[in-house]
Amino acid sequence: MAAVFRLNSTRVWLLAAGAAVAASSAIAQQTDKAGQPTRSDTTQALRLPQNPQVFGNAMPSVVKATAIVNGDVITQTDVEQRLALLAIANGGKIPEGEADALRQQVLRNLIDETLQIQAAKAEKIDVKSSDIDNTVKRVAGNVKQSPEQLEAFLKSNGSSIRSLRRQIEGEIAWQRLQRQKIESGVSVGDDEVKAVLGKLTASKGAEEYRVGEIFLSATPDTQAQTLANANKILEQLRNGASFAGYARQYSEASTAAVGGDLGWVRPEQLPAPLATALRSMGPGTVSNPIPVQGGVSILAVQDTRKILTRDPRDAVLSLKQVSINFPKGTSRQVAEPIVARFSEASRTVGGCGGADKLATEFHGEIVQQDGVKMRDLPPALQQMMMAMQVGQATQPFGSLEEGVRTLVICGRDEVDPTAPSYDEIYSQLNEERINSRARRYLRDLRRDAVIEFR
Repeated sequence: MAAVFRLNSTRVWLLAAGAAVAASSAIAQQTDKAGQPTRSDTTQALRLPQNPQVFGNAMPSVVKATAIVNGDVITQTDVEQRLALLAIANGGKIPEGEADALRQQVLRNLIDETLQIQAAKAEKIDVKSSDIDNTVKRVAGNVKQSPEQLEAFLKSNGSSIRSLRRQIEGEIAWQRLQRQKIESGVSVGDDEVKAVLGKLTASKGAEEYRVGEIFLSATPDTQAQTLANANKILEQLRNGASFAGYARQYSEASTAAVGGDLGWVRPEQLPAPLATALRSMGPGTVSNPIPVQGGVSILAVQDTRKILTRDPRDAVLSLKQVSINFPKGTSRQVAEPIVARFSEASRTVGGCGGADKLATEFHGEIVQQDGVKMRDLPPALQQMMMAMQVGQATQPFGSLEEGVRTLVICGRDEVDPTAPSYDEIYSQLNEERINSRARRYLRDLRRDAVIEFR
């Protein structure tokens, strides 16, 4: 379900108020013949049905305001529903011991989101309901649901479609505001782009990293608390939480919209503290919180490669998958001899033409897929397939419960690495500057805001 919340690009991803009125009335009593009190029927004149059919939606529980931002209210319900949204995005529940700290972070995010929406409205930027509807449809489609099914799913998990729509509105508003107020004032010179291209050519063979970042802003006064918050996020990441999900919810860099993805970078492109940490990291690792100018960063390395150097993992494959499935309850004693024969037959499959015969022999299913990037395969399969030739099949893999399968390589196109284009370099430099100005702009919005906490 985490894929529900994947939206897209530039370095950004979060009001309802209410008051409850309870009424009570004294019930007049009288005594019956036995002297016992009897309840008088105060509704007799209303002629109410004994088993009424209820229409419409129930009134939501109403809670007091948690914060008022320039007059706009953020309630405890808003916080709890957004926290539930975070839990859904990360595929599970928030550990109870971390819930309070995460609530505080969610509240800060909601305050920033409110400031961003307010700033966009002040610039006459209108996010229409149809814009949000289209994104909701796309989000629901990512998990093969209708918007109505998604709404029911969110409600059953303690969140709401309103919370998701508010988050989408904030993201769209901030992106449009950046384009109008920030991007238009950013310029990158021709000499700067050429200088980067020259450095890339000189760096051929150097290590490059696919990096994600969670950035939390801080002042000297809040640095210690921000570092503590970063350590709590790190603990959740090491317990299996989604880095992209936490980046969308907590990162204050504009890459939050794309799960914190910085793309492919070299250490020398980053500030010195980040560069030093990055050089000691490998694929699949997450850094400790790193103090940087203006806050704290957490880095995650997804992959590595050498600049302008051929890498077998860049190959594009054409594959046939043959899978065999076992009826529920099949014992290992029954299944293992079949898997052993399937493994032996896979070794002599005889190319993609033999894959169909293999599927027939074992009453299996066959699926063909072209254009598969080797880098997109699980790491264990990458290691297995890098040395394989066209026509060979992998060792069988999977499980008795979910099926045992093998992949046959039908085609393999090696990719010759090329230097990024002028336009790609220009876009990267432009994005870095936009991100820096966006951070300063949001800092100014916070500084000028009138925020009351209740």
